[in-house]
Parts: sequence; structure tokens; C-alpha cells
Amino acid sequence: MYLDDLNTSITFDLPEVSITKEQMVAFAKDYDPFRLHYDEAYAKTTRYGQLVAPGVMSFMSVWAKFMELDFFGEELIAGKSTKIEWFKPVFAGDTLRGSGRISSITPRNAYNGIAELTIEIRNQHGELVLTDVTESVVKRKA
Repeated sequence: MYLDDLNTSITFDLPEVSITKEQMVAFAKDYDPFRLHYDEAYAKTTRYGQLVAPGVMSFMSVWAKFMELDFFGEELIAGKSTKIEWFKPVFAGDTLRGSGRISSITPRNAYNGIAELTIEIRNQHGELVLTDVTESVVKRKA
């Protein structure tokens, strides 16, 4: 989808993703070795009483579903930036689902521009667990 075809009334829903303890622990050990993410004995001593999923893993689990949509198709040039905010912890067994919208469109030159996506991710209780604002560089029509 070219930048010229986008508008801020475009919305989308993303399929749900289930978070498993095995995913959480593996991701934490490789990319976010904070004890709250992989050490069950330690996690039980915290106010959460259980392991908490790494925040980036929670986001990436839903982001992968967005990428499967191939929303921009061949017109996607690159990512420019992303800003994630976390509001609630994610636990093993949680189910996450995302919804998003085109939040702004900024032409940069005759060849491309920036499409800003805002995604909200909620758990199975409908609670907002995180938001993400990503800027993508997208081709313009010739």
C-alpha cells in the first residue's frame, strides 16, 4: 500500500497470541535476563507472585501478527522508529490481541513518507497492557 493510499481512518485488528512460560523464559534468557522473567523462585517473592513476561517479547508476539498481514506490501521501505509504553504486566497463560490505526501520514519527498501506526495491545480481560507507536518509511506513487 502506497503512502498516497493511506488515511487516518484506516484501522485493523490483529489475531490473538497466547503467551507461554516456555516462550517467556527462553526469550528472557536470550535477550532480557532480568530475574523476574526467568527465575520462578525469585518471582514468587515479588508483588506479582509469578514470572512476568519480558515487555519487548509481549510486544513482538503481537507485532509478528501485524507483519504477517503484510500491510504495506512491497511499498514498505523500512522502519524508522518505535515507542513502546507498558501499563500492565503480562503473565504465562495470558492471551494478547492488538488493534491499530494509521495515526498520521507525513510525505517527506517525491519518493516516500512516514506512516505512523498506533497499536494497542490488550489481555484476555480487555485490560490495556501496552501501546506502541511505530513510524514506517513507505513508498509514494511515482
